[in-house]
Amino acid sequence: MHTHALVLFSGGQDSTTCLAWALDRYQHLETIGFDYGQRHRVELDCRQALLADLPRQFPQWAPRLGQDHMVDLGVLGQISDTALTADKAIAFAQGGLPNTFVPGRNLLFFTFAAAIAYRRGMSVLVGGMCETDYSGYPDCRDDTLKALQVTLGLGMDQRFVIETPLMWLDKARTWQLAEQLGGEPLVELVRTGTHSCYLGDHHTLHDWGYGCGTCPACELRARGWQAYSGKA
Repeated sequence: MHTHALVLFSGGQDSTTCLAWALDRYQHLETIGFDYGQRHRVELDCRQALLADLPRQFPQWAPRLGQDHMVDLGVLGQISDTALTADKAIAFAQGGLPNTFVPGRNLLFFTFAAAIAYRRGMSVLVGGMCETDYSGYPDCRDDTLKALQVTLGLGMDQRFVIETPLMWLDKARTWQLAEQLGGEPLVELVRTGTHSCYLGDHHTLHDWGYGCGTCPACELRARGWQAYSGKA
């Protein structure tokens, strides 16, 4: 019944692994990205390169990969006061959340994705949210996304399925999933082609990929790589 999917694709490790996961499962899929004034907008350049590299390196998936959609959500950056949308030090806010949390981000992402999926005749929305290795973001929680799935379906009078294949995987198992899906070539593409660093450093190459090496996103990615590669 559900054969067409729209993947929330940022150009990061998680969304790239989810894109491969969806390419392995669905007959046809499209991708959607968001420019919301993110400090690490180098990820948008990475996503374009990945969209070209994936079908070239994995020709079995090429016929399934359709149109890419880029949405300007600059207003989200304008109303946010976070370390992801402004040049400020990363820290923990009074409520315990890091100031890298962009309120409403995933809720808006899925809402816009559902609107495009509705128009394009797609019923599956795929996102790389995770409740295992994450920073406590409330819009990454499984309960949040299950509730959002119901809300979107009711609001558009169409059944949507929100798939989050990484929800219960830590970063080491996310690397393992990439290996299962595409072997060493996919692991290498994820390692060197994706971007996770909150500070936007895509010049310094570590064994786990590019990044500053000190922000929470880099530390999480590095720990996962070390556990995956047996270097922990």
